[in-house]
Amino acid sequence: MSQWLVLTLAMAAACGVVLTITVLKERRITEDDDPSETPDVIEYLTMMVGVVYAIVLGLAIAGVWEARSAAEDTVRTEAQALHEVSARARAYPAPVRDRIRADVDAYVSHVVHKEWPVMAEKGELTGRGTELLTKVRADVTDYRPRNDFEGQSYQPLVDQVAVADGARTARANAAESTLPGVVWFGLIIGGAISIGVMFTLQIRRSGRELLMAGLFSALIAFLLFLVWDFDAPFSRGISATASPFFGLFPHP
Repeated sequence: MSQWLVLTLAMAAACGVVLTITVLKERRITEDDDPSETPDVIEYLTMMVGVVYAIVLGLAIAGVWEARSAAEDTVRTEAQALHEVSARARAYPAPVRDRIRADVDAYVSHVVHKEWPVMAEKGELTGRGTELLTKVRADVTDYRPRNDFEGQSYQPLVDQVAVADGARTARANAAESTLPGVVWFGLIIGGAISIGVMFTLQIRRSGRELLMAGLFSALIAFLLFLVWDFDAPFSRGISATASPFFGLFPHP
């Protein structure tokens, strides 16, 4: 059973239970009942809809913002790890050191110039980037240290390559949309309901009431746009950039 079918059945069951209880209760009302003595629930329900939707919307904004911040941290971690590989390689002989640094530079250049546009457009990484990072790993792990000084640099280099690889994997996961479709369904339907409950109130055509109704609708639209904008950390609006790579590798 799909999650959409479960959601539809749950919503239909909740509405059915409430409507059934209301109809049964209505049949038991006697003729001497005075509706004016019963407090109107419209304003209460309107307030509750607004509060519940505000909580859900706030959690969604916090979630996508946290995901965007995590994506930026991932990029910084990857760039810093690769910079450490280039810097620590100075302990190796010139041919090995130059080969490691050249392969690191090739990987960084591919990431910022070729892989980044693909990641922003399609939400995925390139196979060429994986091959280049694998080559860097091979350069580091295949070398056999000739003395204690080189041996002390070997394990830190291997660790930094592993950190870069892990950050690359995390960047691949962050390139996709953060919120699932069912959450977007709830946000859109909740926004429509929150705006729709205004029509249950006696809104007159005074300038003040029309202004507040318009501003409230615009606020809901802006917040939904904000969630959508942050939902893809590398491709929309205020997106995470490759600036850490440019900062640590001036000429990638």
